[in-house]
Amino acid sequence: MDILVSAPQHLSIPDGDGPWPGVVVIHDVGGLSHDIRRACDRLAAAGFLALAPNLIEPGRQLRCVMAMVRALRSGAGPAVDEIVGARDQLAGRPDCTGTVGSVGFCIGGGFCLLLAPRGVFDATAPNYGNWPRSADDADALRRSCPVVASYGARDPSLKGHSARLESILTEGAVPHDVKEYPDVGHSFMNDWRDAPWRLRVFEHIPGFRFSEPESEDAWSRIVEFFDAHLSVR
Repeated sequence: MDILVSAPQHLSIPDGDGPWPGVVVIHDVGGLSHDIRRACDRLAAAGFLALAPNLIEPGRQLRCVMAMVRALRSGAGPAVDEIVGARDQLAGRPDCTGTVGSVGFCIGGGFCLLLAPRGVFDATAPNYGNWPRSADDADALRRSCPVVASYGARDPSLKGHSARLESILTEGAVPHDVKEYPDVGHSFMNDWRDAPWRLRVFEHIPGFRFSEPESEDAWSRIVEFFDAHLSVR
């Protein structure tokens, strides 16, 4: 597996001969962390071209995070443009099959759901992602690409989201796998134990701690789902 790193993105390429399906990995408020790079590497090991754009400029952490929040609420902005651009970049590579999915964490999961009905991605994996609550947005999700989503039942900020998303996707006959893990909270797939102090602090907040068993199960579901919905038949 080759790893090509050049700001502002991280690209992981599988071993062997392509072409391979692509996956855009959308980070949380921690930016392009070691954890997000590991996610790219993991997807490449599973046979996917994985590209993570960096939506946070050095020295502008708070400003960029606020811009991400505004883009998620409005549905437009530089963050959305960067994500779509990353998708186009992957799809245009000669070692990509042209099918591209997305994986996102926290606010990145929100962007997965925002873009799911827009024809940008062929499948998406939002992990503890907030999704718009308006009737129009819910109606749009009924026309979503296939979705494999993971939530933690001990996440008070997203209480009920898993059940509502399951209901909406079922109503729209959208292929999906939505799972809520009973013993974890927010960010259970993000391993920040070797991260800078500003991210390690989350490990000490109740409901934010990494949990390997649930994380491994979620990753297995994502890879299986992407194998089914991104592979060229």
